[in-house]
Amino acid sequence: MNAKVSVLMGSDSDLPRMRETAKVLEDLGVGFEITIASAHRTPDRVEEYVRSAPERGIEVFIAGAGGAAHLAGVVASLTTLPVIGVPLSGSALGGVDALYATVQMPSGVPVATVAVDGAKNAGILAVQILALKYPDLMKRLVEYRKGLTSTVVEKARRLEELGLDGYQVEAK
Repeated sequence: MNAKVSVLMGSDSDLPRMRETAKVLEDLGVGFEITIASAHRTPDRVEEYVRSAPERGIEVFIAGAGGAAHLAGVVASLTTLPVIGVPLSGSALGGVDALYATVQMPSGVPVATVAVDGAKNAGILAVQILALKYPDLMKRLVEYRKGLTSTVVEKARRLEELGLDGYQVEAK
């Protein structure tokens, strides 16, 4: 599938957390592009990138940023396409500053906002938005959710079998 989702981040230091978005999109077979563009340090780049996105087939944006976290809001100001903001931790305030900056958008310029460091959910939300238009994607999303259910059921079974002292939490 051609790129339908654009994933932006304000800095390369955001990449470790934003990889979760890419992983979900890859797992569900959704084409995406990913780049670094700072609302504060490269505003012209952000504007050109967002304005040209429809020509590239982009239908949803995901913007991850920490600190002042203006990236998602700037993207939303430049497009009528859906924008999902991922507030990222890493500042002295642990991401609360990024959460407030991302979620407190002015009327008329919405940004759907996931939890601090919620890059995985941002990917899933983007797929849910696209699945309204692409029935095959809806089928993959349903199967993905069934997989999540199976994972939890298996963990519950293991806990019941091994008991509290014998159960080891799997590393992420």
